[in-house]
Amino acid sequence: QVQLVESGGGLVQPGGSLRLSCVASGITFSLYAMGWYRQAPGKQRELVAVMSSGGITNYADSVKGRFTVSRNNAKNTVYLQMNSLEAEDTAVYYCKSTWLKDYWGQGTQVTVSS
Repeated sequence: QVQLVESGGGLVQPGGSLRLSCVASGITFSLYAMGWYRQAPGKQRELVAVMSSGGITNYADSVKGRFTVSRNNAKNTVYLQMNSLEAEDTAVYYCKSTWLKDYWGQGTQVTVSS
């Protein structure tokens, strides 16, 4: 059974930082591209950042220079370091694994507010 479990969300003030983690089980983690997506209320889910199995990264323009995606294949974990957070970053953040089939986590809430 495949599971992706996100953690690390919470309430943070504008300008603050959070680090999200996503632990995967039931897949050969190193073969999968791992991505972070987010969905704000009333909006469509959008790509935030993705890292291929080979370590190539891609970011949404809105987070370039502020967010960093990384992975530890030995721990079956992908991370999203989020700095200089803005109110517009408020959303539920989802982890996704992509290879022969896509799998999604359940999401973690990030709220940026003073």
